[in-house]
Amino acid sequence: MDANDRALTAFAMLGHATFHTYELVIPVFVAIWIDAFTASPALLGLVAGASYALVGVGALPSGVLADRVGSKRLVLACLVGMGAAFGLVSVAPTLPVLAVALLLWGAAASIYHPAGLALLSRGARARGTAFAYHGAAGNVGVAVGPLLAAVLLVFVGWRAVAAVLVVPALVAALAGWRLEFDETAGSAAREADVDSGTPDSLRGFLTDSRLLFTGGFVLVLVMGVLYGLYYRGAVTFLPEVLGGLPLFEPVEVYGRAVEPSQYVYSGLLLLGGVGQYAGGWLVDRVPVERVLVGSYAALAAIAVVFVPAADAGLWPLLTVAAAFGFCAFLVAPVNQEAISAYSGADVRGLSFGYSYTAIFGVGALGSSLAGLVLTRSTPAILFLLLAGLAGCAAVLAGVLLVRS
Repeated sequence: MDANDRALTAFAMLGHATFHTYELVIPVFVAIWIDAFTASPALLGLVAGASYALVGVGALPSGVLADRVGSKRLVLACLVGMGAAFGLVSVAPTLPVLAVALLLWGAAASIYHPAGLALLSRGARARGTAFAYHGAAGNVGVAVGPLLAAVLLVFVGWRAVAAVLVVPALVAALAGWRLEFDETAGSAAREADVDSGTPDSLRGFLTDSRLLFTGGFVLVLVMGVLYGLYYRGAVTFLPEVLGGLPLFEPVEVYGRAVEPSQYVYSGLLLLGGVGQYAGGWLVDRVPVERVLVGSYAALAAIAVVFVPAADAGLWPLLTVAAAFGFCAFLVAPVNQEAISAYSGADVRGLSFGYSYTAIFGVGALGSSLAGLVLTRSTPAILFLLLAGLAGCAAVLAGVLLVRS
């Protein structure tokens, strides 16, 4: 990686870590909000799902903007917006106000992935390595956010914790603003034209969209929907599922109940950073279609054995949970490379916009679906449903592999 690669990758790493700090701390709060606002898992799943859905709904216009005005200013706006939204979360007196705050967070957060990933895809010469570092940074946020929240909740209430979480976004925005880089250096080095296809009108947008949807990108997009449903359905209520196991009974520390399940949750998410790096490393060395088949098949197998492992005891559960943390996040940079491989450099923002509308928008239904299943049925049924989603994605990846 040259100096420009390092600068723009550092910038994207700041944004990615901050995004996931907030994204994965919300499930920690969900378990508390159920009691604080006297709400059912289904209702909180609907609220969280609406917030996550907005991340996807806003991804497409954010991708179009990234192709037109560049990524840096969009990512900075995203960081400031996410911090402000969590400031409102910290003072929300009722569930409707909390829902509004989470929707504002979703609107701001929707900017990040299309803008940040278009930046890496167009700007980085060592693209796979940049995706790997970017993914690993995301999992620092994934793990540190829930862990920080869990530790702080031992000493203070959830509102104070939410207020503290405003700080990371503001610090990241200030640090990112000071970084300088060329946003198109990588595409220039690969002799790709990054200007000719920028949609500057509705007709241009429709033309570029039609070109995108004529090849393997369609299969990549459908796999993104299935991955989003699996990911969101698994992680939103995972602290609640783990907390309901006899293995993780609450313990009292300094007069407050501490949930060991929250620390297990943070630990398995930290392993996701290793998975993210492994995914980026693999796609620089192995055809992306092969990695997609293997990773989705692994996710299906993990979902099948999750509940039996929990019934078998602590160590089987920790082993399967670690495998889940590794594989669930390994898929992310693999999907990003697949999106890059099946789209042109001139519409890279648009392609990531469509993809993250699928992953975070349609995929957000996984939160509502998981909440509904847990309200009316059992975790075993939920994980069998998740296994079916990953299995379908593995089949589609196999079709892409044969076609390639």
